[in-house]
Amino acid sequence: MSESIQSIKEKLKQITTLDDPIVTQLRLDTRKGVQQALGSFEKRLAKEALLREKYETMSFYENEGYAQGHELIAGIDEVGRGPLAGPVVSAAVILPKGVEIYGLNDSKQLSEKKREELYEQIQEKALSIGIGVIDEQTIDRVNIYEASKLAMCEAVKELTPEPTYLLIDAMTLDLPIAQNKLIKGDARSISIAAASIIAKVYRDRLMKEYELQYPGYGFAKNAGYGTKEHLLGLAQHGITPIHRKSFAPVKQYLS
Repeated sequence: MSESIQSIKEKLKQITTLDDPIVTQLRLDTRKGVQQALGSFEKRLAKEALLREKYETMSFYENEGYAQGHELIAGIDEVGRGPLAGPVVSAAVILPKGVEIYGLNDSKQLSEKKREELYEQIQEKALSIGIGVIDEQTIDRVNIYEASKLAMCEAVKELTPEPTYLLIDAMTLDLPIAQNKLIKGDARSISIAAASIIAKVYRDRLMKEYELQYPGYGFAKNAGYGTKEHLLGLAQHGITPIHRKSFAPVKQYLS
C-alpha cells in the first residue's frame, strides 16, 4: 500500500537538503499529490536558502567587529521619531556570536506577526537587551533628534555585560565605546535589525496601552503617527498628556 500524501508531507517538513534519499525516492512517485508536495518542499528550501544568504550578508559588520577582537557587540536602533504622540523608544541588543535568527530585517519591512515571532526569538537568544524610553516632555524640551540619542544612550547603559563595540543606525553617541554608524543599519546589520524589532514591538505595545487610557485617537493602530483618525481625534478631543506639544499640528490645539 502506498504511503499517504499527508505522511509524505510530514516527512518532507523534517528534510533540509534536496539530495536526501527520501526525496530521490519520492521523485519516482508519479502521484500528483506527491509531486505537488515536492514542489512546495523545494520552494521552502529555496526560501530558507535566501534567508540564510541575507543573514550572512547582514552579519558582515558583526564579523568585522569580531575580527577586531570585540566579543560583545551591541546593535542600537530607535523608533518613534515621527509620531505626534508617545515617547521615542530605543533598544540595544547584544547577540551571541554564531547565533541564528533568520528573517531579521528593518522592523518596518516586517508584518506585525513576523515582528512578534522574531521578538520572542531575540528575547530568548540575546545575551542582553536594553530599552531606553524618552518621554514627550523631554522631546519637547530638547528636540526629537537629541531625545533619540538620549534613548539610545539609556538603552546601552541597561546592557549587562557592557558592550565593547556599538553598531548604531545613523547615529554617533557620546559614549566611551568604539562604534560604527551605519546608514540604514536596520537593513544591513543583524544586531541593529534585532534592536529595531525589539524597540518597535515594545513601543507598539505601549501605544496600545495608551489607546485604553486615551481613546478616540486610534493609538493602537497608528502608534501616535498623524493619521486621519488621529487628526480627527485631535480636532474633536484636543491634546492628551502624551502629545508632543512642539510638533505641528499639535501646536494649534494648545490653549
